[in-house]
Amino acid sequence: MTNHSEPADAIDETVVTLRTPAELADALPYLLGFQPENSVVLIALHGPRGRFGGRVRLGIPDRPEDWPCVAGQLAQCLVSGSEKCEARPEGAVAFLCQEPEVFAGDTSGRQVMERLRPLAQALRTQCGGLDVPVLEVVCVSDGRFWTYCCPDQRCCPPEGTPLLPAGTSVLAAATVYAGFQVGPSQGRIRARLTPWRTGAASDQERALHDAACALVPRILDDGGHAEVAEETIGLARHIMERLAAAPPIPDTLEADVYDDELIGHDEAAALILGLQDRTTRDQAAEWMEGEEAAPALRLWRTLARRCVGEYRQHAAAPLTLAGWVAWSLGDLAEGQEALTMALISDPQYAFALLLHPACSADEDPEPIRRILRNERSQRDVAAAQGQQLDRGVCPKAVGAKQESAEGPRRAAETQQETAEVRKEAATAQEEAAEAQTAAAITDSTGSPESTPPGDASEPQQSTDDLDHAGAGVGVRATPRGRRRSPRTSGPGSRAVGGAGTGPRNRRDTIRRGPRDQR
Repeated sequence: MTNHSEPADAIDETVVTLRTPAELADALPYLLGFQPENSVVLIALHGPRGRFGGRVRLGIPDRPEDWPCVAGQLAQCLVSGSEKCEARPEGAVAFLCQEPEVFAGDTSGRQVMERLRPLAQALRTQCGGLDVPVLEVVCVSDGRFWTYCCPDQRCCPPEGTPLLPAGTSVLAAATVYAGFQVGPSQGRIRARLTPWRTGAASDQERALHDAACALVPRILDDGGHAEVAEETIGLARHIMERLAAAPPIPDTLEADVYDDELIGHDEAAALILGLQDRTTRDQAAEWMEGEEAAPALRLWRTLARRCVGEYRQHAAAPLTLAGWVAWSLGDLAEGQEALTMALISDPQYAFALLLHPACSADEDPEPIRRILRNERSQRDVAAAQGQQLDRGVCPKAVGAKQESAEGPRRAAETQQETAEVRKEAATAQEEAAEAQTAAAITDSTGSPESTPPGDASEPQQSTDDLDHAGAGVGVRATPRGRRRSPRTSGPGSRAVGGAGTGPRNRRDTIRRGPRDQR
């Protein structure tokens, strides 16, 4: 099997051949860029010489009954990702990495190896079902490695084989020569994102509780939602400027401690609660490149460490943002670990569910960056026009566009309504004249249907109860066309006194006798 460096000219291409399981086990950190822990890793092989291709990694599930399902998902992901990026793999190698202290019943690396044997078999079965044979499965634990595929105890003893000293293999030398470095272990990455366990955690939890009482009602309120979002983004920008101005510290532990000192409990609490809003978090995700990316990543790490106590689930937002920015900056190891921790914190967190598969498959983050850049440019255009921001798209700008588009339609409706008013006015005058003529005829003939003006049985003239300037007085309906109330919903609504609301007593008089009796 061989590992090729970045594609180059055929003459300049560096080829490193791995001949033994020991070299294969030593190669894992250089293939991934970090030392995996508690992980199952699948790496695709291409061509007759077994060139390394795509790779997928996932944490080992605690329950053995979940292993077949996980193995199937990993196999499918490896095949589909390889087909998308290069070609269908012709084989695969698998690694199972776990330390004895992870499982309470294990006291040695050999016990870990035996307990994970069903998982190794599930990987071979699922990959074989996709016509991708697993050529080797290596278990790495407690400074030793075992192979599940070699029954020869002379080369693969039951007690395992010690790993090669770090940095002494041919691949290690080739990696250093090429200018690549192995990143920190998963444990060190995880430590930078794990909530506090110090005495300051209680103070931070108290600040989170106070912020929740103050901000959650405002976020749920339609009027206060935009204000909280604007405050959150503004505070985040202010702290990012503060972090960017701080002197650089090479040691990661000291750097994280210093960042914690630069952010107060109340500031961290306000940002953590504000980022629970999806639209605010999406806007913060736009700080993924350029000069904004590094201080943003430091801020998201700090906020993830501040999600203490009963607010641990709130860490899904800053963890996802940290994973996204790290992935966008090219740090695949931290991106995968942060997104995995986000899903552990909240398994249903949609943004992490979207990013985690793509990051785990080492896909290009540029398509997501383009989407976020487009949303930011749209909001910047709206902001330049002095309009309020919301969800990355300005509602007022959208409303203005809709109103400008509806202008011709409204003008046409106005002209149509004017014509209808004039027609109704003419009809009202004609009906009034007919009513007067009919009344004169009925009065002259002494029709029993005519009623004296003061009689209690006289039909009341039509009135509409309008809330006139809040007075709630009854206002008599005027003839159609003389006074119109404001339009309500829809073009079919009519003004007060329109058709069907005119002087009904006069219409009744018109209908009292046939037209030939008038």
